Amino acid sequence: MKYYAHSKENAPQDEWQTLEEHADAVAEKAAGFADSFKSAQWAWWLGELHDLGKARRSFQNYLKASNGLTDEDYDGSDHSHSGVGAVWAMEKFPKHPLGRVAAYCVAGHHVGLPDWDCIATRDAALSIRLERESKFVREPAVASWIASRTSLQSPSLPTALPWEMLQEDASFWIRMLYSCLVDADFLDTESFMNVSNANARAHYPALHDLAPQFFQSLNAKQDSAPDTPVNRIRAEIRAACEAAADLPCGLFSLTVPTGGGKTLSGTAFALRHALKHGLKRIIYVIPYTSIIEQTADALRKFLGAENVVEHHSNFDPEEETQQSRLATENWDAPVIVTTNVQFFESLYACKSSRCRKLHNIAQSVVILDEAQLLPPRLLLPCVAAMKQLVDHYGVSIVLSTATQPALPELNKVHEIIPETMDLYGRLKRTELVLPETRTVRQSWEDIAAELEQHDQVLCIVNTRRDCRDLCKQMPPGTIHLSATMCGEHRSRVIADIKEKLKARQPVRVTSTQLVEAGVDIDFPVVYRAFAGLSSIAQAAGRCNREGLMSQPGRVVVFMPPKPAPLGELRKAEDVLTGLLESGVNVESPDSYPEFFSRFYSAQNDLGTAFNEWLTKDARYFQFQFREAAQAFKIIDDQESASVIVRYGDNDALLRSLYAVGPKRDIMRKLQRYTVSVPRRTLAEMLVKGFVNETRPGSGVFVQTELPSLYNENYGLDLYRNDLPPEDLQY
Repeated sequence: MKYYAHSKENAPQDEWQTLEEHADAVAEKAAGFADSFKSAQWAWWLGELHDLGKARRSFQNYLKASNGLTDEDYDGSDHSHSGVGAVWAMEKFPKHPLGRVAAYCVAGHHVGLPDWDCIATRDAALSIRLERESKFVREPAVASWIASRTSLQSPSLPTALPWEMLQEDASFWIRMLYSCLVDADFLDTESFMNVSNANARAHYPALHDLAPQFFQSLNAKQDSAPDTPVNRIRAEIRAACEAAADLPCGLFSLTVPTGGGKTLSGTAFALRHALKHGLKRIIYVIPYTSIIEQTADALRKFLGAENVVEHHSNFDPEEETQQSRLATENWDAPVIVTTNVQFFESLYACKSSRCRKLHNIAQSVVILDEAQLLPPRLLLPCVAAMKQLVDHYGVSIVLSTATQPALPELNKVHEIIPETMDLYGRLKRTELVLPETRTVRQSWEDIAAELEQHDQVLCIVNTRRDCRDLCKQMPPGTIHLSATMCGEHRSRVIADIKEKLKARQPVRVTSTQLVEAGVDIDFPVVYRAFAGLSSIAQAAGRCNREGLMSQPGRVVVFMPPKPAPLGELRKAEDVLTGLLESGVNVESPDSYPEFFSRFYSAQNDLGTAFNEWLTKDARYFQFQFREAAQAFKIIDDQESASVIVRYGDNDALLRSLYAVGPKRDIMRKLQRYTVSVPRRTLAEMLVKGFVNETRPGSGVFVQTELPSLYNENYGLDLYRNDLPPEDLQY
């Protein structure tokens, strides 16, 4: 009997892909991927076993029936296949780790890595599935296929684990092996089923081919830059980065004051380091979508637009090519620019679509931009993932920030910038003015009166409501910038601010902290509501950034009408208060590790539950992959939801959404028009008719057609109680 893995519409059976061809190809591909972390033989077995269940008579009959070929034996009965290889591995290798490793990966190669226990996922748990699907292995057609495979009759097993594996290593290793399997399976299936897609996948240049263009462009930029003190120091920073590139792979920190040119100097380090150690790609990980476009645009200018792939929710699909879209599936481009959400959530994901890319992180340089913004409630699992990548997958990680955090349990971090460079002293371009007393608070009217005295001034506050309230006290023409504005709106406003600054026009801005991490703007005066030390330091980075003023820029910290909301912002405030009361010099970079150490100690939990799910029972190879994946959310979607707003020219997209539903391409285009709303506020807006759900239960929420709900100044009005007269006609 001939067994098939895939059929093709309107093609005769002799043009279908045989199960033997598919199993061989996936095994070889998966092994090639896993070779980068010494696990080729393990991954080969996953490929060999993943579709063993397709030998079932019911599956072969299903293929025939799906293609209009009559088969009197096909009665529409169960033709599932993914559990068969898992059962066979567990029965064949009960005492070898391959049995359990293969069971997780093979059983989950379509539906995702399973939990072992059924506490949360019930019948989908691996322990239940192995028992329920064991009968399939004994079906005659399956037994016949197994008998025909020499590799299954005389198995050659891995003689040892790829390294002396600790309990905390095992679940991460299984997920990386799973990535090799599912990407190999996707790619081989695509090469048979969708040849146009397979051919469209780019054959990207290697990093050593991109390096000459990058360094030639960087040299030209450096040579043409004005001979200013700041630019001379930037050249020194670049030289220090390139000098450190010969160091062995590992953990690095790049601690440079804001405006010191970290993006390009860090990339220079990454390229030199990759060339020295044969690493395959550079992955830039950025905390906010609001700044990712700025970084990606800078890298494109030096590396070529076609070689830099953006992968994040806010990317404009109109700028996407088929080649770049395919590259986001498995990160096989030489330079990836992504977000903390995409990077870290993928490292703890269980679904095949999220995990495909993971094996391509191995043997890369990962630049973690603004490392201090890792969410405290997930700090321990984030650090654990970084340690795994560095210790076992040939990855070098660069923690790049002006305010270097003291990340717990992260040892042997090599600082790229020598202390003798004294960057914080030489790049001091501002004067910090702290409040004389922290017990007396100012009103927004008082703050507005001070801001009005300056033609160009930026004021950063702690919440969206504060930003709106302050802006309403300011003169007409003041620019409001916060996350009540959708991504498309914010991008336009930031571009407008930059143009006004460049033209030396009057520009006053009230903003939330979204401008603090990497937004390249330069004001002579910055006001900052009292906050954590890192926030104040980042705000100062938007002041006299280029050092062109004849005197230091002015950074004024003030006490707003109310303290920050309870939670991380309030704890950061309290920690800074403690530092100031103990006499710490908060303008010294030495104060940052102390601030973060106290800040992390003040948290209720740094993510200890992940040890329970992924490490505690590792000696028995029992993991709760799905529970961990559901819990690892950088953005807590239990607390907030996205509302699609009416802005710009997105009316046609909204009509399409209502007509055909939330199709992938429509939702990707509309992502740039979303605003995150607390679920309590969303419930109130639904009752008032300010928002509706496109279809009951869809979870897709759209602002209704009331003109004043979204305006050019403030974005989505989250704070109104009733409708103005002009909206009543609707």
